[in-house]
Amino acid sequence: MSAVKQADSDEAILACHPVLRELRPHITDAAQFLVRVRRQMGEGYRLIYVDEAGAPVACAGFRMTEHLSWQKGLYVDDLICREGARGRGHASALMDWLEALARAEGCEQFHLDSGCQRHVAHRFYHGRGMAITAFHFLKKLD
Repeated sequence: MSAVKQADSDEAILACHPVLRELRPHITDAAQFLVRVRRQMGEGYRLIYVDEAGAPVACAGFRMTEHLSWQKGLYVDDLICREGARGRGHASALMDWLEALARAEGCEQFHLDSGCQRHVAHRFYHGRGMAITAFHFLKKLD
């Protein structure tokens, strides 16, 4: 089983940058990545990862939330496993860790959004008992 670690130090956060870039390719600058992650951590964001040979290969960013529509829940902002490290249980380890934390924190629900084009990820989420329950709408503002 893959050991899940928390990225609390600047070094650990920066080490996660290449992994998260596979999901968020628009965040090209590592220094800006660190600034953004640190700012979000001030709002409750947390970053976890699994490594191989000392380097992160799978990461998840998440936060505890409470909404009128969802009650208390854990929301996964980001979940990615490097292309070359897939199929070795890393994403499952992250999901198991997140679900256990959600239960321990008294969350009633576990949420994440996934891009419409990420069909392999959708199969993974369905296999873990997740259902598509809503559409996420977006309007880019000038």
